[in-house]
Amino acid sequence: MERDLSSLFGDYLLDDAYDEMRTQDGAIRPHYRALMETIANLPPDELLRRKQSADLSFLTQGITFTVYGREEGTERIFPYDLLPRLISADEWDRIEHGLTQRITALNHFLRDIYSEEKILRDRIIPRDLVYSCKHYRRQMRGLDVPRGVYIAVVGSDLLRLRTGEYVVLEDNLRVPSGVSYMLTNRRVMKRTFPKLFHSYGVKPIEHYPQLLLNTLRSLAPEGRPEPNIVLLTPGVYNSAYFEHTYLARQMGIDLVEGRDLVTHDNIVYMRTTDGLKRVDVIYRRVDDDFSDPLIFRADSTLGCAGLFNAYRAGNVTVTNAFGTGLADDKAMYAYVPRIIKYYLDEDPILNNVETYLLTEDASRQHVLDNLDKLVVKAVGESGGYGMLIGPQSTAKQREEFRAAIEANPRNYIAQPTLDFSRAPCLFGNHIEPRHVDLRPYILFGDKVNIVPGGLTRVALEKGSLVVNSSQGGGSKDTWVLESQGEAVQFSE
Repeated sequence: MERDLSSLFGDYLLDDAYDEMRTQDGAIRPHYRALMETIANLPPDELLRRKQSADLSFLTQGITFTVYGREEGTERIFPYDLLPRLISADEWDRIEHGLTQRITALNHFLRDIYSEEKILRDRIIPRDLVYSCKHYRRQMRGLDVPRGVYIAVVGSDLLRLRTGEYVVLEDNLRVPSGVSYMLTNRRVMKRTFPKLFHSYGVKPIEHYPQLLLNTLRSLAPEGRPEPNIVLLTPGVYNSAYFEHTYLARQMGIDLVEGRDLVTHDNIVYMRTTDGLKRVDVIYRRVDDDFSDPLIFRADSTLGCAGLFNAYRAGNVTVTNAFGTGLADDKAMYAYVPRIIKYYLDEDPILNNVETYLLTEDASRQHVLDNLDKLVVKAVGESGGYGMLIGPQSTAKQREEFRAAIEANPRNYIAQPTLDFSRAPCLFGNHIEPRHVDLRPYILFGDKVNIVPGGLTRVALEKGSLVVNSSQGGGSKDTWVLESQGEAVQFSE
């Protein structure tokens, strides 16, 4: 018997935050109606069965992540919500154009910074902001990067404000992770709700590994028409190791660690049972600092000695390029709108979140006076670490951050506490809203490619604004619809 939608929603809270499924008066948005009717028509025990089936699928596939610094154990199954997040075709079109604009401008910026420095001479960006960034690599000065592409793989984090507008929270340019969860979420979802998925007309994402492989091939050194491509991982103890193995398998390339590589006459080789095999392209999932002990950290055992010299000689492509972390420094983020205007002579399609630079006296004082209201972030951290969420912080935490800011203001930025959008999530046999963000993945080789969707991360704890898996978050499948998503008629 069909369940009443009101019993499904229970005390579903609507407030000032934008709700992905419901309007302010409580009506279900047209593109969500078929999903809700399907859920309402399923018996509670069937819904539970499908949830258990999805969880079992993640468990058997070994889809896990690592939490550092927890005594009770580090390896966990990635939390997954059964209800997809739906994005209409016109909304996605704007996101796609905005991200294409952004990666193009950031690539121009990196090329300029490591060569002519026009943007610094024209005083669009403070010179000391660039040179004080810990991810700036002077070794990259004057180096010809293959095809002029510094950032081939980007994952930018988007939020949706109460107005419905999407904004960019931050760019991840060094070793952006999470795409394996996007792909496995989709595979599980297609098995869990097959009729619903096909009736909705969802744009495909399964071709991402092939697009990534084509992107890497397009960046191979000259004269290597059939390049040997490898994925360089820090190893099994890295938090994203599942993703490294997954992507290498999907692309049909070798997964290697630093100890598997050796350089000779500025050429990189991979050790195999048949002897040494030349490597032409390295998809690098190891941070700059650990990539080459001869150039960066001498104590690193994760990289390959001589890799940078082979790269500088043009005999191997390493992507993303060394030094790209400069452009995802959270202080540099504040200047991205100016970067877009400077290189492309365009206004940003996707806006930034208001950001306070704490090297500026007035901004720093404002932030110190309002630590209980703002979000403070360390500029070089990721994964939800090095962050203070003012409204949810203790007096002791605020005092610790106050001292850290005063000691090193360059290391922090602050932003307003955003009441970003919420999407419906399944808890038992009823639905509650939770805050979500969106991380689409952008590929840049001979052209820009963005698969329609991305990783929707969910703050699963009630009232939480932190979506990172390491901080109690989860994920859900993201459906970009072929049309505007009017309700469709079918039974699951």
